[in-house]
Amino acid sequence: MFYILHIPLQSGFCFKRSFATNVEAKVKTDENILVEQMCHGHIGAFQELVERYKKKVYYLAYDMVDDHHEAEDISQEVFIKVFRFIKKFRKDAKFSSWLYQITVNTCIDMKRKKSSKPQISMEDSQIESIHPIEPVYSRTDGSIHNPEHLVETDMIQQRIHQALAKISPKERSVFVMRYYNDFKTGEIAEILNVSINTIKSLLLRAKRKLQKELSFYQGKSEVEVLHD
Repeated sequence: MFYILHIPLQSGFCFKRSFATNVEAKVKTDENILVEQMCHGHIGAFQELVERYKKKVYYLAYDMVDDHHEAEDISQEVFIKVFRFIKKFRKDAKFSSWLYQITVNTCIDMKRKKSSKPQISMEDSQIESIHPIEPVYSRTDGSIHNPEHLVETDMIQQRIHQALAKISPKERSVFVMRYYNDFKTGEIAEILNVSINTIKSLLLRAKRKLQKELSFYQGKSEVEVLHD
């Protein structure tokens, strides 16, 4: 059975996560080589790209849909789409932007069609040959918190999830990319293929709506980002 990744649900909450970013020209060149190799059917190159991006894709999906199992399904589908449509990728574009665009669109599609799960054929022998990858991701820093803080944090997290469910999918995608996943405004504009002003407008609308919903918690460190 083909399965790209399995990520057990971890308890805990944080508004921002830190990921190592590769900005050196050598890394970008290496990535371009991997994409080119993928276009020629190299499974190893695909596996390498999965390893590099599986964590960010999963967390972005989770922040969009608030469900661990759905985030796993979305991550699975995203990488299958990458494998199947890599030859349509424009070589002058940024691979990560294309990948995250696929992720956001897949999340929005799944939310629109929540009653039915996407059915993906596994007839391609190349895809079936890919070995399972089963990393464990933790959303916490491993530090021990007192029980009262954990209860309060859990309550705030639930309230934030409820508030996020009330804003539009585009507002939510922009918000979670900016504040949960540390994307810069320009990066989000590139990923969603819209202007920076459009991103700023969506962020402003999302923050106003969330501030209204979370007014009781204003001043708490967990929601301080809303005032950014």
